[in-house]
Amino acid sequence: MTAQIETHEFQAEARQLLQLMVHSIYSNKDIFLRELVSNASDALDKLRLESFRDKDLDADIDDLRIDLEVDRVARTLTVRDNGIGMSRDEVVDLIGTIAKSGTAELLRSLREAKQADGAAASELIGQFGVGFYSAFMVADSVTLVTRKAGQAEAVRWASDGTGTYTLEPVADAPQGTAVTLHLKPEDAEDHLHDYTAESVLREIVRRYSDFVTWPIRLEVERTDEDGTTTREWETVNSRKALWARPKDEVSDEEYREFYKHISHDWLDPLRTISVRAEGTFEYQALLFLPSRAPADLYYRDAKRGVQLYVKRVFIMDNCEALVPDYLRFVKGVVDAQDLSLNVSREILQQDRHIQLMRRRLVKKVLAEVKAMMSDDRANYDTFWREFGSVLKEGLVEDPDNSKAILDVASFASTHDAEEPTTLRDYVERTGEGQDHIYYLTGASRSMIENSPHMEAFRAKGLEVLVLTDPIDEFWVEQVGEYEGKTFQSIAKGQVDLDGDGEDSAEADKPDESEFDALREWLSTALADDVKEVRLSSRLTSSPACLVGDTHDLPPALVRMYQQAGQEVPVAKRILELNPKHALVTSLRDAHGAGAEEAALRETAELLHGMALLAEGSELPDPQRFTTVLASRLTGAL
Repeated sequence: MTAQIETHEFQAEARQLLQLMVHSIYSNKDIFLRELVSNASDALDKLRLESFRDKDLDADIDDLRIDLEVDRVARTLTVRDNGIGMSRDEVVDLIGTIAKSGTAELLRSLREAKQADGAAASELIGQFGVGFYSAFMVADSVTLVTRKAGQAEAVRWASDGTGTYTLEPVADAPQGTAVTLHLKPEDAEDHLHDYTAESVLREIVRRYSDFVTWPIRLEVERTDEDGTTTREWETVNSRKALWARPKDEVSDEEYREFYKHISHDWLDPLRTISVRAEGTFEYQALLFLPSRAPADLYYRDAKRGVQLYVKRVFIMDNCEALVPDYLRFVKGVVDAQDLSLNVSREILQQDRHIQLMRRRLVKKVLAEVKAMMSDDRANYDTFWREFGSVLKEGLVEDPDNSKAILDVASFASTHDAEEPTTLRDYVERTGEGQDHIYYLTGASRSMIENSPHMEAFRAKGLEVLVLTDPIDEFWVEQVGEYEGKTFQSIAKGQVDLDGDGEDSAEADKPDESEFDALREWLSTALADDVKEVRLSSRLTSSPACLVGDTHDLPPALVRMYQQAGQEVPVAKRILELNPKHALVTSLRDAHGAGAEEAALRETAELLHGMALLAEGSELPDPQRFTTVLASRLTGAL
């Protein structure tokens, strides 16, 4: 009986991706083979790992390998592995759809890259875990036959890369996965090589996959002395683990290609970090700092961590226990000598050796960033732009390394509109008697620079850090100080600038007692909104601003907690008045002259609302504010 063939439509995003890939211009189509070999290698790793976990698994693990099979007449190339394989549902889930996380970002990035530079689009594909689709760069159609280890029935998947694909069951297929590419004609102008040629395949494997630990075999043709032609399998990769080889024996190109193999990134890494520990507990590590943040960097369910090997045996992909979450962008492998092959994720969290390795790897990564900061500023700037906000999470998560993180951090500041500053440079620029590192948090640089809180600091030439990342709201509260100078928000507490910058002229200071009656009345009129009214030393041109007490949570932090569903106490703010502003002095005079109470209260409301808007906060009652404002403006005409 003929097997039933099912026809399915690609997920909409997958269809768009395929069209972008097929019709885009790629400078290097050879990389498709690297992606397929990498997928095959992953499948072999997973089978060996599953065989350790499940002793009853009905699977053959005696001769695990990757085969490249060529049919020059039919112009097909098959990449075959005898690894874990896939079930029918896994084929639909993994091949028919793109992983939900990052799908929209992937398509947007691809379109932008194509518009800017067609070749740049190919650099993005591997970052989103869709390397299989690269086969359609060189093939008119692709057929995949796979049988999952331990299952009897296989499945055949086929597509020409347009809108649909077919599925049908296969009764008799070997364990693993075979991907057959029906190749496009050779076309030098379009960078399409003859992927049935032995020399071409051998060179691609040597360049991109030489270090794969599994044998990659190519069926080659041999001619004996008597003219007899035979075909035999030849392993074409060296299978040498790069992390176990001395650094002077590994080229930069080999490191770069190994990074691309394990990360599925198509860009070169910024930095390669080699670690070798000997003694009572031996291990080697080869880590990389990427040059671009992946689209899922901030997704909670994104895979993270490095690969774990034990005595060259693959144990675990995405081993989160080896690197903290704030270093989740680090890629690489760690090969330990004294761990059990049956180690689980739960055991890893408690293992003393794992914790030792973790501490050492963190210090090595931070030391490498510090070295990059001094000897390769361009790459450091790229690193901080892509990963700085993630690294700052460590200031909250990892107090033991907060000093090391602060040493490699950069911050925007009022010292320079373009160039960020280090904290060490900030401290060196502080004037005598300045005990604080001043900062202000906000949604954007422009909002911070236009904040009323900045006025006196700008007038006195005092530098202020401009902190716009959400994590900044957290770490400055927790870290406290750097090099003996405390972090001080210019939007909290009392600000005494007499000791910082230029001295204030006593003659310019107003008589505070002249405002006592106004402050007392405003404290009553605005009792529902503010806890105190006082004169300000931080304002020069704005009439008023709102500040928090020293230990109050900043408004932005309160909003973040509330959006996360957490209940937090909301403290009333302090309203500070600029005693030199015409609006404040006029309000003082009107109050002293016994002006109409209703009009005074409306002015007080407007003053409070203006202070909220100036700092970027929301009005509690926008309709009320606009009504009062319209009424007062009408009366003034």
